[in-house]
Amino acid sequence: MDSLSNPPSFQFPAGFAWGASTSAYQIEGGWDADGKGPSVWDTFCHQGGGRVFQNQTGDVACGSYTQWEDDLKCIKQLGLTHYRFSLSWSRLLPDGTTGFINQKGIAYYNRIIDDLLANGICPLVTLYHFDMPQAVENQGGWRSDKTVEIFNEYARFCFDTFGNKVKFWITINEPHVVAEYGYEQGLIAPGVTDPGIGVYHVGHNMIKAHAKAWHTYHLLFKEKQHGQVSISLDSDWAEPFDPSSVKDQEAVQRYLAFNLGWFAHPVFINGDYPPLMKSQISSKSKQQGFMDSRLPEFTDEEMKMIQGTADFFCLNYYTTRKVKHQDSSHTKPSIKADQDADAIQDPSWPVPGIEWLAVVPWGLRKLLKFIKDTFKDPEIYITENGFAQIDPAPLDDSQRWEYFRQTLSEILKGVHVDAVNLKGYFVWSLLDNFEWHYGYSQRFGLFHVDFENPKLPRTPYRSALEYKKVISQNCL
Repeated sequence: MDSLSNPPSFQFPAGFAWGASTSAYQIEGGWDADGKGPSVWDTFCHQGGGRVFQNQTGDVACGSYTQWEDDLKCIKQLGLTHYRFSLSWSRLLPDGTTGFINQKGIAYYNRIIDDLLANGICPLVTLYHFDMPQAVENQGGWRSDKTVEIFNEYARFCFDTFGNKVKFWITINEPHVVAEYGYEQGLIAPGVTDPGIGVYHVGHNMIKAHAKAWHTYHLLFKEKQHGQVSISLDSDWAEPFDPSSVKDQEAVQRYLAFNLGWFAHPVFINGDYPPLMKSQISSKSKQQGFMDSRLPEFTDEEMKMIQGTADFFCLNYYTTRKVKHQDSSHTKPSIKADQDADAIQDPSWPVPGIEWLAVVPWGLRKLLKFIKDTFKDPEIYITENGFAQIDPAPLDDSQRWEYFRQTLSEILKGVHVDAVNLKGYFVWSLLDNFEWHYGYSQRFGLFHVDFENPKLPRTPYRSALEYKKVISQNCL
């Protein structure tokens, strides 16, 4: 895909952030330990019914709640400069509000942050990574406007409690995934199905919640704490299925607007949804007999509040799609039908594990350039990127390391050829973990976890040892 078979320089920028990422529900376990309240994922998994692979749960997961020292050893072994993890909202605030604060939860996260800093590792902390307290979901969760203020109070509590030590905050991880898979398709917690309507209300409230929390930080904490706040957005790259087809080219534009633009456009451009997204949903809604567009509108005041509420750009990239026009005018309302676009995997792209994750390293370079050109050349951190292996996974994952190597090579072209302002790269994930509705059937870790052994030992894959070399030399 590129005239350059190799990047012009194998060196990464000075001060480049080398990281790995995890999330609370996926690694901690201790689901009801020491006063933690239930989250939507506890409920979703405990209800069974085959919604998760073999009805597996995150009740124990990697045991990180009691085995943090083991995680820290892995982090140090890699030589990471940064570590991204999330706070369990219901471990800190069991009912989601500051009415009752769980001191043992505070102690646990203080220990993680203090140990990281003592070892010269910068914490990047996510406030919400899919695991809403069940008590908040019982009041409507992200479907309820009230959750905007509840989340803001939680964010304020976290900034107040940990902000003297944490300089990088992410408010919400992958709002697109939460809205589409949690509240439209019901594939992940809370398992709600409200196609074409609820999905947009959920996204609307998450954007407002993020923006409010950003302002809370900048008004009350920024001057003393000197940190930065952003939101983590996932996106595929997209290419026209038939490059010569104008209809397919337009379908690509819609696909990107509905995926990345849905949240990036309000935050980075003008406080409002992408025009393409607005016009598509409005015209579909009229055809379907709705009085108004199914996409809610921001007030002028809300748009002013939302615009510019990110201090850097967080991108989670996994794959690319070939997109073709698909007329969906006769189908029921859904976010997919609204796009009039069909996204397809090229059969020539390798799929090492999880069926949706085709490996397309050059797609990441193109997406980085697109972000630079579309969203005002922001500082970018790739906060997740990785490749699954099917369980049981070989420790000698040399094929998987080759995918990482190709991806890092494309990133270097982005930096040196396209002048993308890339500040860091975080592998998903530090450890094999509970991979949402796939349970433990998919392994993304740099470290293998033996889930059959009660001690849950961590063993480095070959990719971990290769990644360590890149980090130590800041060079591919």
